[in-house]
Formats: sequence, C-alpha cells, structure tokens
Amino acid sequence: MDTHPSSSLADPRLDRLAELAVRVGLNLAPGQELVMTAPVEAIDLSRRITEQAYRAGASLVTTFFSDDQAALARYRHAPEESFDAAPGWLYDGMAKAFRRGAARLAIVGDDPTLLAGQDPDKVARANRARSAAYRPALELITATAINWTLVAAATPAWAAAVFPDLPEAEAVARLWDAILAASRADQPDPVGAWAAHNAALMARRVMLNERRYAALRFRGPGTDLKVGLAAGHAWMGGLSTAKNGITGNPNIPTEEVFTTPDARVTEGVVAATKPLAYQGTLIRDIRVRFEAGRITEASASTGQAVLERMISTDEGARMLGEVALVPASNPIAGSGLLFFNTLFDENAASHIALGQAYSRCFVDKALSPEALDAAGANRSLIHVDWMIGSAETEVDGLDAEGRAEPLMRRGEWVR
Repeated sequence: MDTHPSSSLADPRLDRLAELAVRVGLNLAPGQELVMTAPVEAIDLSRRITEQAYRAGASLVTTFFSDDQAALARYRHAPEESFDAAPGWLYDGMAKAFRRGAARLAIVGDDPTLLAGQDPDKVARANRARSAAYRPALELITATAINWTLVAAATPAWAAAVFPDLPEAEAVARLWDAILAASRADQPDPVGAWAAHNAALMARRVMLNERRYAALRFRGPGTDLKVGLAAGHAWMGGLSTAKNGITGNPNIPTEEVFTTPDARVTEGVVAATKPLAYQGTLIRDIRVRFEAGRITEASASTGQAVLERMISTDEGARMLGEVALVPASNPIAGSGLLFFNTLFDENAASHIALGQAYSRCFVDKALSPEALDAAGANRSLIHVDWMIGSAETEVDGLDAEGRAEPLMRRGEWVR
C-alpha cells in the first residue's frame, strides 16, 4: 500500500511532524496564541499543526497563507513604483502579537526558483521594503523574546527543483520522505529521538563554551577564512530558552551549533560549498573576500546581480552575523540531496550568515544595543546563511594569542 504523504492524508508521519512542531519546536504553553505562516500548498500540514496546537491548549491559532503564483503576478504586472512597498500593517500586527506573548511558527516550502527570471532590481527593492517593514517582528525573533520554530512541507514546485527528472507525484513523495527523515518524524518515538539529539548538541555547546576561543579558522578548497568571535559570545544549538521562559527548538531539523562573530574582524577568502537559494534565485559558486570584517570582493557563477544587491541592502549586509559548525556526516548531508532551502542545506554543512546577529548568543542575555555594538554584533535588515563546509573542510579554534587547536578535520569533529 502506498503510504507517501503526497497520496495518503492518513500517513501518521505527518501527524508526528505536527506534534514535533508544537511539542518540541515550540513547546507551546497552555493559553498561548500562535501566529503561523505557510504556503497555500501546505494547508494539510498547517491544519494538523493547528489541531496539535489546540490540543496543547493554544488560546488562538492564526494562519497567514502565501501564494507563489500571486507573488509572481506582482513581478509581471504590478506598477514599477509598487516594489518599494510592503504590508507594514501586517508585520506591525505580528510584532504586536509577539509582544503580547504569541508564539511564531513558519512552514517553509516555497519554490526556490520562482523569481529566477524576474528583474533583479525589482526583487531587491521588494526584499528591502519587506525587510524594513518586518524588522520590528524580526528583532523579537532574533532576540528570542518568544518561542518560535520552522518546519517544512513538500510542495510540487519545491519537489521539482530537488527531483527535476521525476514525475510530480513521485517527486513530492520523495521530498516528503526526505523532510520527515531529516526531521526525525519517521521514527517510532520522534520526541524521544529529539531528546537524544538535543543532548548531543548540548555536549558540543558545553565544550565550545568551555574553550572560549577568540576566533575560528576555516580552510578548504578556495577557503582560508578567520572569523573572530564576539566578546562574551555563547555557543547555542538545539534547545533554546526564550526570554518568555519557554524552551524549544527553533529549527526542525537542525544539526548545527552556532554563535555570534565579531563582525569587525573577519579576514580572508571563502568559497561556498553549496548553491544559495535566495528569494527565488539560485546563486551558485559564491566566492568572497573579507577585509576588516567587510566583503570587499564578491562573485558568483550564476545570480551575481542578486548577490550584489543582497550585500548592498545596508551597511551590515557585507558583514557576518553568525558562524555555525556542522559535521559533514550528518543525516541531511548523508541524504545526498541539495534541498535548495536554507533550513535544510545550512544543516548539511558548516556555514556563515551575512547580516543581523543573534543577540541571544551571549553569556549575558540582557545586553543593551550599545553593548552589543561594542562586542561586534552586527546589525542589518537581512540574515542570510550560506554553506562553506564539506568533507574537505578543516576548522581550528584560536585562542587570544593565536594558538590553534584542531576542531574539525575532513569535516568531522575531533574534539
């Protein structure tokens, strides 16, 4: 009997994923509101999550759906001047809900190539307007003022990008299998599996926080990069406790431990090891040079114009806001798939992120904006992860005197 989610709404793995989203990802509290966003193609999963949320005691679940085809119609037919507009009223409402204690959940599944053929200037302007309008809500998320999480749903357009040679139904089924496996929803006891996984990530966090490295050095094909770490930084990964006191997993799946770099001192060259899907465009073979923390040279074999516009979003868009370590042998990398989706691809490899830093990645969780600036935490309208690790990557931890200790060899932990 065919039990793929694409052909059977009775597949129990989807209910397990919904349960994970609510119990492990959000750890939703009784009486808490939930604000959810999802592509229209993910309506079945969104309904399952809504049911699980109410079973967990949610007071209200409000879902906003997005439609790729409606977004595409904007680029084809909207007036030129409209691309500097964004629904600030919507994002202001979300920020207000978060300030009042609502949790945040996003189901991802957008077409990674949707805007590949559109005017990159329009794409950049629309992204800039949206980022500016969304910033009040985003700052509450990046500061972990609330419990939030991301999960994924297989959609036909996304599946076609991952499995271009398969018929639609088979491609969607294969993508669901990959999502559920990476999310540990295909296991008999997913909640227990996540407890064990979180314990392993916590052990890495403890080791790195005890070592108190001043910087990391990445070496690999096309890469020799030194990333300074912010003063008072703290490594995180897996479970995270929000300022509202709720502990959950912001990303399902996740394989990373990460922290905040000192954005002012990044030096060297780095080559991406996977393509970056950014706002509907695939950017391949990214290579950049950092000097005194800023990108001074940037190139890509495809998507060059989009890359240039991305790093020109604002002053902080050329500087780092995150550095993350991921072993090359993790299950997402082991799938052999390129997901064209950052939630998955960033967890297949060590990575860096341009843009906004996470203010929670500090020993002192209550640093003022001025203190964060002094520590080197970056500010930006964007936060874009891209992958720089592989089975050929070596990572050293550097102490304050520059002495190196091996952390990763051939992409695997040695400590």
